[in-house]
Amino acid sequence: MKRKVGIMGGSFDPIHIGHLVVANEALNIYKLDEIIFVPTGNPPHKEGLKADSFHRLLMVNMAVLSNNKFSVSDIEIKNPGKSYTLNTLIEFHKLYENAEFYFITGTDAIFNLPSWHRTEEILKLCRFIAASRPGISIEEVNKKINEIKEMFGGKIEILQIPMLQISSTDIRERVSMGISVKYLLPESVEQYIIKNELYRGMGTHLPV
Repeated sequence: MKRKVGIMGGSFDPIHIGHLVVANEALNIYKLDEIIFVPTGNPPHKEGLKADSFHRLLMVNMAVLSNNKFSVSDIEIKNPGKSYTLNTLIEFHKLYENAEFYFITGTDAIFNLPSWHRTEEILKLCRFIAASRPGISIEEVNKKINEIKEMFGGKIEILQIPMLQISSTDIRERVSMGISVKYLLPESVEQYIIKNELYRGMGTHLPV
């Protein structure tokens, strides 16, 4: 039987409770054997990461520590070039020879999927799980999914989860203004941000 492996990529700048809720729902609903969190290194679609890769990787490691089905990979952070999802999936297929991959993302990312690097090949290497996001209707997403399937094929499914109005952008903004972020992210990550004075006095340009 093939091992069912979830891949959850993202800038995680910083990781928050919303990311963990999505991962846990996907784990349970799709009966995944494990989920690998993959902090992005140098993403082609996002500019202006606020915390460097060292801090982001450490925060993700702290956030997932209590769940033995969650792990973290530095595969993209170690890559000095652009972090393309296709390359990441190819590498994971080499590491897990008998696995079925589920790429977990937000419904907002689905709208950009046609512009990703070699979309058709990506969709052959994994099944997409698109977690519902506040402000985006399921009807809109279904329409986009159908368009993508007509263009590229592939398997894309919507995962409806509790709608948490939490974003990394909002967390960075709160920290920069000295507003508490307690309960929006794991306590260990909150303390790490405070101790290392991350996001102090920064503007925010990177929605997650």
